Amino acid sequence: MKRVNEKDWKLFRNRVPDWQEAYMGKLVEEYKALLNGNEQSSDKFWALWNRLKQDKHSPGVMLGDMSRSNMRMNLLLLLRHGIITIQNLDGFSEELREELSYMVESWTWEQNED
Repeated sequence: MKRVNEKDWKLFRNRVPDWQEAYMGKLVEEYKALLNGNEQSSDKFWALWNRLKQDKHSPGVMLGDMSRSNMRMNLLLLLRHGIITIQNLDGFSEELREELSYMVESWTWEQNED
């Protein structure tokens, strides 16, 4: 596996908290909409409970191993789950952006085949 350069690693560590905070802000807005709905309180409670159980496993809430060797995989998870986009990778090395862009394009192509 390719070695992660120091600049990309530092940038990744600095950006992850902001990306996760933005994603969790989006989730909170979705929870508010759910709670402000016209359903019964018990239905809202259980719907929120189920969403929280599901969302807590999202890489936008918590990434697994934050080691340098897992940086690419973590970026791919963030991209795959829509937490970030390729545009969020501005400032990272061209090589890393191209590698990740290629993988994202491959997913898009595979999804269009279905």
